Amino acid sequence: MKTWLITGCSSGFGRRLALAAAQRGDKVVATARTVQSIEEMVAPFAGRMITLPLDVTDAAAARSAVAKAVETFGGFDVLVNNAGYGLYGAIEEGTPEEYRPMFEVNVFGLIEATRAALPVLRRRGGTIVNMSSGAGIAGGGGGGYYNAAKFAVEGVSEALAGELRPFGIRVLIVEPGPFHTDFLGRSITMAAKEMPDYAASSRRHYRETSDGNQAGDPDKAVAVILRAVDADDAPLHLPLGPVAHAIAERKLASFRRDIDAWREISIATDFNRP
Repeated sequence: MKTWLITGCSSGFGRRLALAAAQRGDKVVATARTVQSIEEMVAPFAGRMITLPLDVTDAAAARSAVAKAVETFGGFDVLVNNAGYGLYGAIEEGTPEEYRPMFEVNVFGLIEATRAALPVLRRRGGTIVNMSSGAGIAGGGGGGYYNAAKFAVEGVSEALAGELRPFGIRVLIVEPGPFHTDFLGRSITMAAKEMPDYAASSRRHYRETSDGNQAGDPDKAVAVILRAVDADDAPLHLPLGPVAHAIAERKLASFRRDIDAWREISIATDFNRP
């Protein structure tokens, strides 16, 4: 039996993961920026689930949530950094008022929650699950700000994996493709400025054409995440769904072509030594 601390449980993967963990008998600390949105989750799991308010951009709130988890359950084995949202639009269309808050949640919020949790995890080992995206594997027009945030999540996660291995703490980077959650409906914002120049390349209509049509079954995705958390041989990177796997394969192939094409020129950059 494991104990989980999960951010961003008001919807999507966070909510489904909290419920799935509790349903199998685990203990869960479910958090959301507005705790009223998740309070009804507790009733079927009395004694095994608590809900807490947590705005991940508030470092003091993250420390408070960790302290409450320790007070209630004696600690936790799994931290899931799920809180986040997306911003779509061309880079030139975005404004600091739009993209900086997204980085505060998706990147700095993840860092604050992780830093608050590490003293607990270092004492007992465990797993950190960082929710990335197919957008964290490869960039695409119109998603640059979200790509940048998820690329940052990937970099932080890879560094953490090396730093925390001596403590028996694993890191799992989950990279979902399109799944039938309400992410596109409620967790995506669009740059307010719309420039006709980018109409063909900014995927501005991606949300309205894709929301509700995603092929991915989120319950199957959650089952894979649970299996990976339980496994002794879990990977560092876990693309979920055929779209995410296709993105990863294209990225690997493209990267290899670039490396091979310019190898002889690009490696000849050291000082000439006698």
